[in-house]
Formats: sequence, structure tokens, C-alpha cells
Amino acid sequence: MTGPLAIGPGVPGPARAGFGAFVAQAAEAGALVVQPRMGMAEAARMREGLLATRGAAAVTVGTITLDSYTRTGDLAAARRALVAGAGLNGYPIATHPVDVTREVLRGVADAGFPVQVRHGSAAPERIFRALLAAGLDATEGGPVSYCLPYGRTPLHESVARWRTSCELLASTREFGTEPHLETFGGCLMGQLCPPSLLIAVSVLEALFFRAHGLRSISLSYAQQANARQDEEALAALGRIAGELLADVDWHLVVYAYMGVYPRSPGGARLLLEDAARLSVRGGAARLIVKTTAEAHRIPTVAENVRALEAAAAAATAERARPRPAAPPDTGIEAEARALIGAVLDLDADVGRALVRAFAAGYLDVPYCLHPDNAGRTRSSLGPDGRLHWSAVGSMPIAGLGERGRTPILGSAGLLAALSHVQRGYDGRAEYTAAAASASAARGLPVAR
Repeated sequence: MTGPLAIGPGVPGPARAGFGAFVAQAAEAGALVVQPRMGMAEAARMREGLLATRGAAAVTVGTITLDSYTRTGDLAAARRALVAGAGLNGYPIATHPVDVTREVLRGVADAGFPVQVRHGSAAPERIFRALLAAGLDATEGGPVSYCLPYGRTPLHESVARWRTSCELLASTREFGTEPHLETFGGCLMGQLCPPSLLIAVSVLEALFFRAHGLRSISLSYAQQANARQDEEALAALGRIAGELLADVDWHLVVYAYMGVYPRSPGGARLLLEDAARLSVRGGAARLIVKTTAEAHRIPTVAENVRALEAAAAAATAERARPRPAAPPDTGIEAEARALIGAVLDLDADVGRALVRAFAAGYLDVPYCLHPDNAGRTRSSLGPDGRLHWSAVGSMPIAGLGERGRTPILGSAGLLAALSHVQRGYDGRAEYTAAAASASAARGLPVAR
């Protein structure tokens, strides 16, 4: 499939409208939806990026990623930067006139190419109003995942602001749309957060969204350092979502590795291809890609398109392979269910339950410095890349899953863990290139 989703003869019925419906149709047709992280301050460049994404040789959705001033609510600074022509690291959707954004989207965003706004804000009301005014109805984040890792906004304030924002987004259903909201909860800290907590926060934020009117939801999970552990985690996330979100439309979205990225183009491509394979094996319907430029600079539009196409090709190849055996049960699902259950037992209101859970340490993100995070948990990385809990603090999961033998990380161990994936994939790429060079020198076919 190329560009806007082409529905094959095996998929009955007319096209359905909305971001979630588009992803569901792609999944039914056997395609992984791939999506860039793209945001440009200038309207013309943003439009060019969306057009290039739409035209990629893949089933894609568009992205408008916002700038840091808009994320933090400093719209005056965003306006000054636009007037001065200063560089912004994203699209200032709440500063550009709404007609400008509508022109960016005209003839680009439609039922065959939905566009999602990505932002990173703990207080997103103005962002939600701006995207709705422009005719968009898909975005992402969450009261925990866009609060704790990103600043010092009190968690109770973020919960209140996200409650208002969810209700605003959900209210558009009365106009015939089906708005979509993706939880960022499966991406906490990007790396070194064990899978059970990622699953728990992703599910809890999804339950928060549903409680405030959303009926089309996606649950995120960030690729970590061991594929089999990630497969176990995605399977658990899918089972739990299937039980607790049975009355809404939902899908899983994988994020290509969010930590220190390989420095070599070969290593970066290998990591992205593994993310695509993980998405297929883990039952995800959508993948957020990264490019070969991630370790060095903001990628170009062309680099984003190449990443989209490489990921789509890897996913297609993976679907043709025999399905591997299910990974062994190491207790990830048991831990996730214990965390979710403990939080939901605290209060009938999911938002209040989340605030109380962090205050009690029932949820506790390792290496997160936010004042509302207890900071008593720690994780470690095994030699095979598996994440383990080194200390669980007050979280109700003691004895439920495997524990690593690695002690709590010191500064040197933490730095080594943070660069584990980068070193491993750059090493793989170097070995592959050397082997190919040796084979070519001997006149032998190059192994792929």
C-alpha cells in the first residue's frame, strides 16, 4: 500500500471516519500504520512535511508536533519568536492564526490521511482548543505521562487540566466526529522504566480518558532493550486493555526506542527495523518511527520519509515469517495488574486515584525527580537488556515478578545502562558492514 490507505477487497464496507477508525481499517487490511515525529514552525514547511508523509510508500498518518513554548503555555514567547524569525522546535498551533493552520491542512488531512497533534503539555486546554478550531480531533498525552517527566506542575493540577481537556475533546462527538486520544503512559522516562509500570500507567490513563468521555483511545508502549521482554509486555498490555476497555475502540502503538540512539546510520536502521518487527509480533497497530539522524540533529523531511518506508518494509517482511513462540511469563502481567488494581481501589474517580497512588508510593517512577514522585524505586538492566526492579519502594508488587541480580545502579552503572542500546546496535552495524566487505572482497554473495 502506498500513501493514503488503500483498502483491499477483503475489507468490507465503506471507509470509516476518524483517526482510530483509520488505524483499525489498516490493521484489518494487514498493514502497520507508521507515523513520524514531525513539527516545523513555518506553515509552508509543515504542509510540505505532511504532504511528504502522505506520499510515502507506506500506510501513514500525519503528525504536527508542537514547539516547547506552546507546550509550556508561554504563547507570548512563541509569538515573539515567530515575529523575529527565530527558530522554534515545532509548530506553534496556538499562535498561528487558525486560518493559517487550516491552510496547512487543506487538501492534505482527510479520512484517508488523519493527522495527530503531539505536544507534551501538562496543561493542554489551549492546545486542544486550537487543534479543534483547525478541524483536527486527534492528539495524545496524559495527566501523569505529560506531568511527571516534563516539569514541576503539581500532579493534582495536571489531572484537573487534563479532565477539562478530555471533556472538551469528547464534546466534539455531538458534531459527528469520533475524537481520538493516545496515552503517553507507556513511554515514561523513555528508558529504564520496567514494563509493568509502563503498562499500568498506560492503562490507567486510558481509563481516565474513558471516564471523561473518550471512546477512541490508543495505548502506548516504548521499545526497550530486550525484544522478548517487550513482546511479553505488549501481549500483557493487549490482554488487560481487552478486559478493562472492552466498551471503547482501542489499539496499541509502539514507539521506536526513546533513549540514547545509535550514532551510525546502520545501527539506527537496525533498531528501527527491530521496532517494526516488535510491533507486528506484539499486536500493535501503529508505530512511531525514528530516523538515522536522531543521535545528531533534527531529521529532515526526506529522512523521516525514508524511516517510514524502512519501517513499513520491515513490518511487511515480518508478517510473512512464521509466528514465533510466545515469550515466557516473567511476571510482567501480574505486576501490572497488581499496580492497576491497587490504584483503582483507592478511589472511584480515576483522577483522584492517580493522585493518591503517587502520594502513597503505589506508583513510583524510577529516576523521576518530580516532587510528587516518591523516588524510592530503582531499576537495573541485565546483560541481555532485560529491565528488572532493583527496589520497588511501596509499590504492591514485591515477589510477583523476576528480580535482577544487578544491584541498584551507581552513576557509572547508570551511564552504562543508558548507552546499552546505542553501543549494541552500533556494534551490530559495524560487524555487518565488515562481514559484507569481506564477502565482497572474496567475490561471495553478501548476506542480508
